[in-house]
Amino acid sequence: MRQAERERQLAALRERIGGLAPEGAGRPVLPFGVAPLDAHLPGGGLRLGAVHEVLAAGPVDGEGALAALFVAAILARLTGPVLWCLPGRDLFAPGLAAVGLHPDRVLYAETRRETEVLPTMEEGLRHRGLAAVVGEAARFGLTPSRRLQLAAEGSGSLALVIRRRSAAVPEPNAAATRWGVTAAPSAALPVPGLSRARWTVALLRARGAEPRTWLLEAPDAKGRLRVPADLADRSVAAPARREAAG
Repeated sequence: MRQAERERQLAALRERIGGLAPEGAGRPVLPFGVAPLDAHLPGGGLRLGAVHEVLAAGPVDGEGALAALFVAAILARLTGPVLWCLPGRDLFAPGLAAVGLHPDRVLYAETRRETEVLPTMEEGLRHRGLAAVVGEAARFGLTPSRRLQLAAEGSGSLALVIRRRSAAVPEPNAAATRWGVTAAPSAALPVPGLSRARWTVALLRARGAEPRTWLLEAPDAKGRLRVPADLADRSVAAPARREAAG
């Protein structure tokens, strides 16, 4: 009897310990391939089967385009078709191809109204043949984000929401991570010439990780970000502004 009781106690303890595991633990992730960034993220990368949010820092025809390029670089490291939902055809396909997302992989869903973007994303996420679903929307609240999260969990696809207007205040939502991307000054060269553009990539919010920023070189033709050579031997991470985390 004592042995049976002990086994029941151990089983109950294992169940309690299992319940303490972080949400999403054990699920597959997509690493960025940037050691300090991946080391900071729970699981070592972007969790698949989850929703992630990227804030555009400006209009889509200006610095806000960096958000789309950041997303395209992520998608370049996946295989399979991508559904991109947007209220107007203002994406520059050659720009996406320059960071590794070939146009042949992208299916565009142009909605009549911006309010139709998130429902279209949800429908796409329920289709298990897609590697990822992207949506561009100004509003992204708790209820629609939960619906997208459930759909992403069911299919295992990556969901990425680009917040189209910088004036939009970050809202509480169910996204696993929130990111911001802005342009940074390029490195000074000893001789005149072209250097790769630099971005400030900010993790503004994440489950199980503190906000942080990294100075990185813009993606290459395969979507790969990297720490600039002149900074590779020293830490460039710094706490992100908490007020931006929402």
